[in-house]
Amino acid sequence: MPRSKNKVASHRRRKKILSMARGYWGARSKVYTIAKNSVEKGLQHAYGDRKLKKRTFRRLWIARINAAARLNGTTYSKLINALNVKGININRKVLAGMAVENPGAFSEVVKICLS
Repeated sequence: MPRSKNKVASHRRRKKILSMARGYWGARSKVYTIAKNSVEKGLQHAYGDRKLKKRTFRRLWIARINAAARLNGTTYSKLINALNVKGININRKVLAGMAVENPGAFSEVVKICLS
């Protein structure tokens, strides 16, 4: 009985890796074994950077809230504490957006919290 090589599946597997490596420089996009290593490493970075993205945005929001809070005569930590004490549930993303796009509304929130 002849040996089965499963050409269709292995061809598709290689084609998938090479298509994911499209745009890479030199052999990284042409040679399967090198492309496979590059694609696997790229996917590892993609996974980790999705987690980092959340951290970076949170840092940005906190910096924006702090800057706007200081313009209103308080600090970030005092503002967040006052929000928690008053039971006002506004997340940092919304607060930062308000601080940038609508400083008047942000000032009102600060006044309500600190009164």
